[in-house]
Amino acid sequence: MKTITIEGQLRTDTGKKAARQYRSQDLVPGVIYGGKQEVNFVAPVLAFKSLVYTPDFQLAEIKLNGTSYRCIMKDLQFDVINDKLAHADFLELVEDRKVIADIPLKFTGVPEGVKEGGKLITKMKSLKIKTLPKYLRENIEVDLTNLQLHANIRVEDVQVEHYEILNSPRIPIASVVTTRQLKVEEATTGPAAGAAPAAGATPAAGATPAAAAASAPAAGGKKK
Repeated sequence: MKTITIEGQLRTDTGKKAARQYRSQDLVPGVIYGGKQEVNFVAPVLAFKSLVYTPDFQLAEIKLNGTSYRCIMKDLQFDVINDKLAHADFLELVEDRKVIADIPLKFTGVPEGVKEGGKLITKMKSLKIKTLPKYLRENIEVDLTNLQLHANIRVEDVQVEHYEILNSPRIPIASVVTTRQLKVEEATTGPAAGAAPAAGATPAAGATPAAAAASAPAAGGKKK
């Protein structure tokens, strides 16, 4: 799995005033939790770019004062006025401790229903899973080859070894509909939520920071 390296420094001065000072220097305050102790740090805003603006699920190796922390990103906060990254929360990976993460879905195969003239609608971009760090992966593959016209693939149809899937099992992931059926659905509920290509828990390249904030999983971190 791809790992992004973020080099920063430990942060000893906390509080809103100190955080504003760091941001004025293009440094982003962050916190690492889940390990032996909570770690506060700052790093250049550009160091987060490859981790934030991507559809991929990636690991982060955060290097602070000679110590490395292997993490996953859990939450992002953006300035409500200028949309700049204001704070980042990370969860340290501990070998024998299970973590919860959003893993992107990767759809493969051409559905039988599409070959018959139907239209594929993807309704979910990722699944929330619980697993040990060693089993984390970039995506979950879902084979759509046998998906028939007017049929659905649901969360319960996805089976991944070592993964506990936390989403409700009956939620549709993808379906094949006729053009007429699609028009009826859009007329009653609006455009299908999954009409966009599947992606990760983080925004695709070129997405606005506001979109990144909406897509990042809540971790309970507080902006400092």
